[in-house]
Amino acid sequence: MLYLWVKWVHVVSSTILFGTGIGTAFFMFMANRRKEVAGIAFASRHVVIADWLFTTPAVIVQLLSGLWLVHLGGLELFGGWVLGGLLLYLFAGACWLPVVWMQIRMRDLAKVAYASGEPLPRLYWIYERWWVILGALAFPAIVVVFYLMVVKP
Repeated sequence: MLYLWVKWVHVVSSTILFGTGIGTAFFMFMANRRKEVAGIAFASRHVVIADWLFTTPAVIVQLLSGLWLVHLGGLELFGGWVLGGLLLYLFAGACWLPVVWMQIRMRDLAKVAYASGEPLPRLYWIYERWWVILGALAFPAIVVVFYLMVVKP
């Protein structure tokens, strides 16, 4: 019974992680494409909030529940699909941490630009370029983690 409960928590947290991640990324990406300061200020503010309320807790719960499932299932942590999934998860996390930092900076730059009626500074668009690159690297890694989690090859 404990295994099924932990598995349920793991599946729910993975759903929240994936859904919030792709949803907020799409929301911010589309706001950036329009290049309207008001929309970008709105989107970036709410993306940062969503990351703190949903993504960050899901990242933590996902790792802890996954490690617990490995233990309960008697699986080897440093072998096979578990190791592959863990390495890809850590890779995605290594991409995500600077993205979170950049999103906070982007939110602050957009807030100042909106309040002053000025255009976004060049630094905003430098962050945005790296935000897209790191997201484009992390997304396929998470898709493969999902595959490994479900198929367990």
